[in-house]
Amino acid sequence: MHDIKAIRENPAALDAALARRGAEPMSSQVLALDAERRTKIQAAEEAQSVQKKAAKEVGAAKAKGDEAEFERLRALVGEKKAEVAAMQTEAKALDQQLTDLLMGIPNTPFDDTPDGADEDDNVEINRWGTPVELSFEAKEHYDLAGVKPGMDFETAAKLSGSRFVVLSGAVARIHRALAQFMINTHIDENGLTETWTPVLVKPEMMYGTGQLPKFGEDSYETTNGWWLVPTAEVTLTNIVNNVTVEESYLPRRYVAHTQCFRSEAGSAGRDTSGMLRQHQFEKVEMVSITKPDASRAELDRMTKCAEGILERLGLPYRTVALCTGDMGFGAQRTHDIEVWLPGQNTYREISSVSVCGDFQARRMNARFKPADGGKPEFLHTLNGSGLAVGRCLIAVLENGQQEDGSVVLPEVLHPYLGGKTTLTAEGTLA
Repeated sequence: MHDIKAIRENPAALDAALARRGAEPMSSQVLALDAERRTKIQAAEEAQSVQKKAAKEVGAAKAKGDEAEFERLRALVGEKKAEVAAMQTEAKALDQQLTDLLMGIPNTPFDDTPDGADEDDNVEINRWGTPVELSFEAKEHYDLAGVKPGMDFETAAKLSGSRFVVLSGAVARIHRALAQFMINTHIDENGLTETWTPVLVKPEMMYGTGQLPKFGEDSYETTNGWWLVPTAEVTLTNIVNNVTVEESYLPRRYVAHTQCFRSEAGSAGRDTSGMLRQHQFEKVEMVSITKPDASRAELDRMTKCAEGILERLGLPYRTVALCTGDMGFGAQRTHDIEVWLPGQNTYREISSVSVCGDFQARRMNARFKPADGGKPEFLHTLNGSGLAVGRCLIAVLENGQQEDGSVVLPEVLHPYLGGKTTLTAEGTLA
């Protein structure tokens, strides 16, 4: 959420930032509502002052025996009390309208975020590995002979509908091994704190990270008003919701492996084959909580953490800086990591790492106390996939595929698979 004081001081800066995102200017609408709210508050305060003054004079008029003045003042007190109550109610309603308006305005991009309209304007900033050259026609993951016995979309559709999958046997074990490998690497090598969190959250937690109110259709709400998390970003970031921490507490770096749930609203017809885009999936999520002056460097550190997982797995990838028109609602700068998928003969997103500045912290009222005793400041938050487990499974299967439908598995996974090195064409580990 944006700082209303900053908008008052420099409304042009907000409009310029929104223009970079291809959005309409908002400062005049914000300031008009803010002015109306402040006028109503001031009027309520003035009426309350008159009320208090008249209330003090009532007793004096009574003591003097001035019945007419006593009745006038008593009527005035009642009148002003009603006015104050009405104005305070109106001011509260206007304050909520202003909050709702500010919550619907996207974050302002960093100066080094590339300008652009859509994904065609994203800028590649890193590339690692060489896409595998196969002597046969590459297949997508779900068409591999060794995968078919353990990846069942038909049964999943019977159980839950489209965009679900049932994994079993060797494929399920590889999927689990990938998650364990990611978590262990982030803990042992990247210094993240393993965290286990709920997948059901209160609506205010979704407001805190920006999924609500604008993007509710992308997630699932339960009958009692809770929400299924679209990512562990929601729970990990909200650990500091309405909390003021000491500066010595920072930086805080979390990692969690959770189920995630997304309705995929508006994505009809996109990536419907296989398990690339599912309603339920697993993800290893990284979240960092930092001081303002450390967040930009933290974005680069988190990006390296995610890239390192792919490098350890031997999976070619490229990293792009998203342009202003393709960047998410709450981000100031985002790095998307795209892994090579031979079956599609292209790179596909497997991680998105974003710095949000104080945008989420303002929504959550999350602050820190400077060590020098200064006034508490808003924290900065970052989040990123480290990685999407299902998409990583796809990449491992497709990049390791052999002509007979078997899959050679990355060496780093062997210890998690009991020393097995291959998914056979029959769907077993060997």
